[in-house]
Amino acid sequence: MVAQSDIPNRPSPPRLVTDFTNTLNQREINALENTLVQFDNQTSNQIVVVIVKSLNGYSKAEFADLIGEKWDVGRKLEENGIVMLIKPKTRASKGEVHIAVANGLGGIIPDAIAKRIVEYEMIPSLKQNNYYSAIQKSTSVLMGLAKKEFSSNEYLKKRSSGNKGFGLFVPFLAILFFMLMSRGRGSKTMGGRRGSSGIWTALILGSMLGGGGRHSGGFSDFSGGGGGFGG
Repeated sequence: MVAQSDIPNRPSPPRLVTDFTNTLNQREINALENTLVQFDNQTSNQIVVVIVKSLNGYSKAEFADLIGEKWDVGRKLEENGIVMLIKPKTRASKGEVHIAVANGLGGIIPDAIAKRIVEYEMIPSLKQNNYYSAIQKSTSVLMGLAKKEFSSNEYLKKRSSGNKGFGLFVPFLAILFFMLMSRGRGSKTMGGRRGSSGIWTALILGSMLGGGGRHSGGFSDFSGGGGGFGG
């Protein structure tokens, strides 16, 4: 059974941005609050941002779902609430991020898309300790999806297009790499030693090839995901 005391109470008076950690300054809180209030008034969809010191033994998905239920995020009949949960990283623990989308919005913001929003919009900024930017970017995407300004497929297509240029460039670099290596083996300098220019160029190109795809592995400082809570 869930111990409701482990889940913080809804702020009174209610607000959409709650920071229990003093991670954000008041100007940042006010800016985010005004944006989310305006979105709520225009659409009736509600996004709540919660920054906590600890998950109190729960997984990030459980904690976010329980906040959504206990705080009655969104309209009950429409089930149109979103909870963005952040636990900042500390010296003793990694950061945790989760976006929980209620059932009423699950059709346009499925779990897979919520997870991608965390990965694409939040993690890079959070790794730089820029929490405000992470929240601002991700809520902007969530609002656009909720207002149907673009679909989840359009978002993914646009977001992934930024990596296509590098993806097309990699085969060219690989070919050039092997060409230079072959040329280096055939050239010699004074004293019969092989030329070093080809080797150095190859090393540089190799480092370039190894530097791509920063989202392909795990996140060392933050873990994120998407999920949903029942109305």
